[in-house]
Amino acid sequence: MSADKGGGPPGGEAALRDQGLEDLKAALRRFAEERDWDQFHTPKNLATALIVEAGELLEHFQWMDRGTREDMPARQRDQVALEMADVLLYLIRLADKFEVDLIDAAKRKLELNALKYPAALAHGHARKYTDL
Repeated sequence: MSADKGGGPPGGEAALRDQGLEDLKAALRRFAEERDWDQFHTPKNLATALIVEAGELLEHFQWMDRGTREDMPARQRDQVALEMADVLLYLIRLADKFEVDLIDAAKRKLELNALKYPAALAHGHARKYTDL
């Protein structure tokens, strides 16, 4: 990622290791403030950057037959982990801009998915909820 226009990932310091989402959110705010990047971190730009990073994650699986962890050498798995981190960091930053509690939203979404995909109907296949 380029460093111009706040194009680098919105975090990345070693101090972020083993922190919760709230700590990461605060660290990302500081990171952006220290670089005067908040002006570039509009919701649209963050959503766009998140999708770009998701695409970079997907590249690692692009010509794989199965795409399992075991199919990748350790170095590539490490690169995949860093791409996942980029996606997470942009998502946290976007959630901060929208004042979304990601843990609460994820729990609510899991409850909704449980209603859409009852285990008795969805067990063992990947059909869409409308086809159960």
